[in-house]
Amino acid sequence: MTAPGTGRLVRHLATVDSTNEHALAMAAAGAPDGAVVVADEQTAGRGRRGRAWHSPEGGLYLSYIVRDIETIARPSLLTLAAGVAAARAIADATGFEPDLKWPNDVLTPGRPRKLAGILAEASSVGSRVDVIVIGIGINVSMASVPAELQAIAASLEGELGRDVGRQALQDALIERLDAEVARLRAGGEAQVLDEWRARSPGSRGARVSWREAGGERIGVTEGIDADGALLVRGADGVQRLVAGEVIWT
Repeated sequence: MTAPGTGRLVRHLATVDSTNEHALAMAAAGAPDGAVVVADEQTAGRGRRGRAWHSPEGGLYLSYIVRDIETIARPSLLTLAAGVAAARAIADATGFEPDLKWPNDVLTPGRPRKLAGILAEASSVGSRVDVIVIGIGINVSMASVPAELQAIAASLEGELGRDVGRQALQDALIERLDAEVARLRAGGEAQVLDEWRARSPGSRGARVSWREAGGERIGVTEGIDADGALLVRGADGVQRLVAGEVIWT
């Protein structure tokens, strides 16, 4: 369907295996830049490193298609830009101000629990990235957080103690994604990075561990660089982490 008054392609599904998978198929069939897939439930949602993303009814599961990747100088920043968009959208729609954690988590402030996650996936033609799909899952109601995950995950309604309008949140998220992608296309990488840093208290001064070929390493975060890599000071200097599992301790 086309969203009324916008000309935007928005496909709403009651149930889907993965909104990212559906959006990638739509993009392959010619869906335009900024097209969106939204689902009430995912049966095979996924997060980083192939993890399952629990996606029962009660959450907002949305994937956003980014085309014309050559117009974005640093596509590696799309995940961080999506984090800024998600945090801003949540604040716009609810007044709640979440924190961000590298590279793709939206958290409750204070005692951090996961409110939302982001997964950017690329589709390539030969060696050229043709499309990037940004998937965002937000825990809106407590029904979207299984009992066994409630120690590490939270919902907006649980934090606020009231109902949250899912449509208003969806509209705010699409608007903010439009704005952040446009900001990258306009050369606003520094502004995106500055806002992400301001919303991520753990990006500086937090103890973390990670694994390399030589075993487990530990260090203290020192921010992110111009390409969005996490900087960590360890025993042998500052390490630049671009992928892999980082554990905040």
